[in-house]
Amino acid sequence: MKYKSIHIKLVLALGSCFMSLFANAQQLETLINEALENNPEIQKFELQYKRASEKVNEVNTIPNTEFGVGYFVSEPETRTGAQRFKVSVKQMLPWFGTITSREGYVTALADAKYEDIVIAKRKLMASVSQSYYNLYANQTTQQVISENIKLLETYETMALTSVEVGKASAVDVLRLQMRQNDLQQLKDVLQQQFLAEQTNFNNLLNRDNKTKISIVDSLTIPLEDFEITSENLSVHPELVKFDKLYQSIEKSELLNQKESSPMVGFGLDYINVQERPGMSFSDNGKDIIMPMVSVSIPIFNKKYKSVSKQNELQQQEINYQKQERLNSLKTLLDKAVNDRISARISHKTATKNLKQAKDAEQILIKSYETGTIDFNDVLDIQELQLKFQINQIEAVKKYYIQSTIINYLIQ
Repeated sequence: MKYKSIHIKLVLALGSCFMSLFANAQQLETLINEALENNPEIQKFELQYKRASEKVNEVNTIPNTEFGVGYFVSEPETRTGAQRFKVSVKQMLPWFGTITSREGYVTALADAKYEDIVIAKRKLMASVSQSYYNLYANQTTQQVISENIKLLETYETMALTSVEVGKASAVDVLRLQMRQNDLQQLKDVLQQQFLAEQTNFNNLLNRDNKTKISIVDSLTIPLEDFEITSENLSVHPELVKFDKLYQSIEKSELLNQKESSPMVGFGLDYINVQERPGMSFSDNGKDIIMPMVSVSIPIFNKKYKSVSKQNELQQQEINYQKQERLNSLKTLLDKAVNDRISARISHKTATKNLKQAKDAEQILIKSYETGTIDFNDVLDIQELQLKFQINQIEAVKKYYIQSTIINYLIQ
């Protein structure tokens, strides 16, 4: 199908923003392909498109052929004999090109419905990617918290040793233990959030909620952003759909003009005539065959004029809807681009701060060797380190999520 090539192109675009992580790009592409094949919403839109396409066969017909049979209860007498019964057949035919116009209109509607598939696929790809990055951020944050808990355990051992030699108080130990408890609580909460996001992810792929998901160990922000071609926004499927709807209204108006034309009918009447008894002449009992032509003329055509006016108004409405949506997409694209730049800035700042926090940590360790460590400072530095590490992770997640939004809009 033609939308197969479209989604492959989008997957490659998603992967291009982190080519250094090719394995992750391949894994995400595999998950996206699974979602595109199994997601029930996509299947729903595909069936709607097939149903709309099938309507072409429905409209490719002419009016029903009319058959009639009549029996003369009181047989009328004619010169050639009494009429006994009558059989008639009649076929009305629409004006030239009417059926073709119907097919064109239905096909245009099906084309517009097809864009729903393309839009749904793009949205699904973005949703799968964003959920994946949410899982990555959650998993990585849990790992960072675990490392900080281990670090606090090391500090606790140092504090206990200091208490034994009278260089620290039991309060310092309790503070370190309480901080560990807070971090363990945060990790437990994150684990529950991970399970909830995992359920969301698996539902997008239409598989069992408890299916384990393999997440890449690390993501980094690439040195350069992939190229943004805003001109592609004008051919976004959401806007193309409005073009297709506009074209369907044009086809509808053409059909309306055809249906306002006359209909021509052809028919044949057969009347059975009984012979007149006791008489002999050439046409005695001769049956009657009468070909007929009829014309159906829409003299009162106010209906068709009204439909034409409605079509004109609907085309204007579609133009305004398209412009409104284009403005919204431009706003969304600009916001995504700026948010991605902000994510890069935040990541750079967090990296710088984290390095300085680690330097401060080394100073504290050396202070411990001289016996002058302040465990309040230890807690402050540990809390800052965790904050900067989480800021790093959130910046990476934000960068890639904004990249998926940009890809949705311009690829």
